[in-house]
Amino acid sequence: MPAVAEVAEPATPPAEPVLVEPPAQPPTARSPRVRWIALTVLCTGMLMIVLDGTVVNVALPAIQHDLGFAQGDLAWVVNAYLISFAGLLLLAGRLGDLVSRRTVFLTGISVFTVASLLCGLSWTSSMLVAARFLQGVGGAMTSAVILGMIFTMFPEPREQARAIGVFAFVASAGGAIGLLAGGALTQLTSWHLVFLVNLPIGIVTLFAAVRFVPRDQGTGFGAGLDVLGAGLVTAALMAGVYTIVKPAAEHGWTDGATLTGAAVTALLLAAFVWRQAKATTPLLPLRIFRSRNVVGANLIQCLIVAGMFGLFFLGVLYLQQVQGYDALHTGIAFLPLTALMALVSVRYAEPLTTRFGPRPMLLASMTAITIGLALWTRVPVEASYLTDILPAALVLGLGAAAGAPAVMMYAMSGSSAQDAGVASGLINTSMQVGGAVGLAVLSSAATSRTRALSHGGVPDAAALTAGYHLGFMIAAGLVITGIVIALLLLRDPAKSAPSA
Repeated sequence: MPAVAEVAEPATPPAEPVLVEPPAQPPTARSPRVRWIALTVLCTGMLMIVLDGTVVNVALPAIQHDLGFAQGDLAWVVNAYLISFAGLLLLAGRLGDLVSRRTVFLTGISVFTVASLLCGLSWTSSMLVAARFLQGVGGAMTSAVILGMIFTMFPEPREQARAIGVFAFVASAGGAIGLLAGGALTQLTSWHLVFLVNLPIGIVTLFAAVRFVPRDQGTGFGAGLDVLGAGLVTAALMAGVYTIVKPAAEHGWTDGATLTGAAVTALLLAAFVWRQAKATTPLLPLRIFRSRNVVGANLIQCLIVAGMFGLFFLGVLYLQQVQGYDALHTGIAFLPLTALMALVSVRYAEPLTTRFGPRPMLLASMTAITIGLALWTRVPVEASYLTDILPAALVLGLGAAAGAPAVMMYAMSGSSAQDAGVASGLINTSMQVGGAVGLAVLSSAATSRTRALSHGGVPDAAALTAGYHLGFMIAAGLVITGIVIALLLLRDPAKSAPSA
């Protein structure tokens, strides 16, 4: 317990009286109260980033009507953000290690807030897409370093597990909260407010971070930043995400443009790996991949998010296109899932993970997610919310909340203090790439199935439902693959804990 440690340390009289920082500096991170306030500030910034993804999705029809987007161009409201966000996460994480994670976080919040203002004031489609790209830059800088800061602020295992539980809830349940918020804002006000609501949140978060988030010292640039490596990995991630969200989603995985994009991405990644092996100060030190826990956690994160992200996307379409829900009622339908995730993440995830260990909790979590997805494969055309939809949503939420802290712990367990930022950026990159892949694979499979049934004379509602069922089955298969990886790769993270 931290309190006992402070009482038991009276042996050095000169060091103890100097507990109060000068007024010009933020409070020390050793104070438990300040640490938890700082965690709240960091999670508020993360929540703003996560909410933005789903809030905007709900507002897309209104944006298209007001700004005159062509149907094929509307997806770029989402894609522009996703490409810059996913492409810059690793670079932002390494900059946090070299410069200062606090500085990168503050810069990211500032960029995201300014970009949100530009989005809300956009009067042309091109201006909105450009502002969304800038939003992605700010989002990457903000979210890439948060997990690294949490691990250094909470080195004690029980506190660390609890803090990660709070962060994991924000990162995973924020999407469901965004559905409700986006539906309410769009229906009751205007799509402009979807972006402008970030201004007060961003400003308050910025000032609170300056006050409460502790200063940290970067390792410095040393022999210099790996500019070539940064360019290669950023180009590779952007090319990969573009290939997934554009040619693969629109024309299929065997289309010539898709195969070309995949080849370019593979070449860039190969060049990046070669560069990291040769660089004096690599952007992504290959030593972190010596840990089977880090490799396993990132693969599992990618697979779980692929399944969950696809589920949210297809689940929203099922409720709106088959069950006839509007945007607001769709958000309300997912509210019990969000509430359960909050309860489990904040109240039960830490003691359960501490008692049983992260590996059993992660396996139980993925089993529950698989069961929840299996229940979604059985939802009928004429569904009852209480008997068909709610049980599937609750089982899914329980599984997602229970295992998220364990994934984060495994992802950071093999990284040293100087690599915590890039390890944090890596797990966030896995999350974004997993979401993009899951959305493309599940939506294209569901669309193909629906189209084939419709051409065969099946009624629209039944064809749509069957297509969504196929998507949910694929999502369950992805999570089952994650279970296999966990059994084969993961070991006790305490044996490779990060040295703070």
